[in-house]
Amino acid sequence: MATSTERRRDEVEEAYEVQARAGIRGGIQAFAMGVGATLIAHYQWPWFKRQTLQFKAMIICATTVSGLTIAAEHALLEHENMRRREEAAMRRQARLELAKRGQVGTESEIASWRREMANQEKE
Repeated sequence: MATSTERRRDEVEEAYEVQARAGIRGGIQAFAMGVGATLIAHYQWPWFKRQTLQFKAMIICATTVSGLTIAAEHALLEHENMRRREEAAMRRQARLELAKRGQVGTESEIASWRREMANQEKE
């Protein structure tokens, strides 16, 4: 049985992985859109064509970083929402089963119920 600290550490690592994957995917998509928009603007807009390469690179970098952060934040919020729903469902089930036994679903009782369920899964 993992302790609450170990379980929390695993949850943090999982959230980090979700956020990193989504950030990379969002960054690549935003980079592609930034390069595409810059190329279109370069060939279609004379004012933009006269701008320096550094300015165009800055625009691409800004879109890439924006896409990366927005995608990572969105994925993390969805992941946290999913974990919160799972935890609420588990706690609801624990309170119902404890009530059937005639026990009150306090934090310590829910923790002991969780340990019992983990031991049953091992067997």
